[in-house]
Amino acid sequence: MIIADIVKVFLPAIASFCLGVAITPVLTHYLYKNQMWKKRAGKVDLSGAATPIFNSIHKEKEVGTPRMGGIVIWLSATVTILGIWIVSYFLPSDLSVKLDFLSRNQTWLPLFTLVAGALVGLVDDFLEIKGNGGHVAGGLSLKKRLVVVLFISLIVGMWFFFKLDVSGIGLPGGGEFELGWLFIPFFALVTAAVYSGGIIDGIDGLSGGVFATMFAAYAGIAFYQQQIDLAAFCLTIVGSILAFLWFNIPPARFYMSETGTMGLTITLSVVAFMTDKLGGGYGIVTLPIIAIPLVLTTLSVIIQVVSKKMRGGKKIFLVAPVHHHLEAVGWPGYKVTMRYWVFGVVFAILGVILAIIG
Repeated sequence: MIIADIVKVFLPAIASFCLGVAITPVLTHYLYKNQMWKKRAGKVDLSGAATPIFNSIHKEKEVGTPRMGGIVIWLSATVTILGIWIVSYFLPSDLSVKLDFLSRNQTWLPLFTLVAGALVGLVDDFLEIKGNGGHVAGGLSLKKRLVVVLFISLIVGMWFFFKLDVSGIGLPGGGEFELGWLFIPFFALVTAAVYSGGIIDGIDGLSGGVFATMFAAYAGIAFYQQQIDLAAFCLTIVGSILAFLWFNIPPARFYMSETGTMGLTITLSVVAFMTDKLGGGYGIVTLPIIAIPLVLTTLSVIIQVVSKKMRGGKKIFLVAPVHHHLEAVGWPGYKVTMRYWVFGVVFAILGVILAIIG
């Protein structure tokens, strides 16, 4: 039985990786043929002010490198999941039925958030590409994107509360913190916080390695909890991210951009909650540990904004988020990426250990 579960978990990951590698040349041709990149380099900060240090570092990278690379991730994962389900439904056999992991109680929700977030992100990327010809900023505003994220998360939070009877989070040692109806806004708050870490995208290979590590960690936790379908889902995501990463290692063929980060961050939150009370664990308590790269990314931005407001414009970092600060002080992009990977793996392992022994 354990061997069968291992095959069920790992085979879809290999399939999504192969599919992602296969579709990338077609996607790349389309993106370059239609010049799906920003027409003007640069960005602005949360206040709308220019970011000269960032712009000087990335002025040659943002123009000429397509966005929308995240399509590789969510498309290959979704096709793999639905493909296995279709085969098991129309051509049922012991193998096909066993491999099917599209289940109402474990994978419907994360698949929904992956696709929903990815499609909204795709719209944002398209508007960014087509709408910034004369402006640095383009696409949906941060406020609009947050509204979308909160809307999706409130729907999912209500599903957890009303359909799955989840009204609290697990604590180490088998305890529970009861929230009642406040679980719904709490779910939305956690999701928005994780989404804020999506700004980790911006250096070749960085976001891909970080997200692959986090989903792999939750796959291990889900497998330990005997949520085999959820574990298979997480590793399918990992496989598709690795396909993306194959082409995103410097020099990047494309950027993940919003169509990748929005779907992945919202889905990561759902997976964390799925491995909480529903799995008899405490996936939310371990989330800040497993997702420490996202936490530090968000914190660095918050610290920078607070410092500028409270200290008359004085900054803590040369540029925020912190990974761009490291570039600004002289670290080459590949060094930032590799050290983030190492850091993320160490804390992901720590999070899995705590989830298992707790």
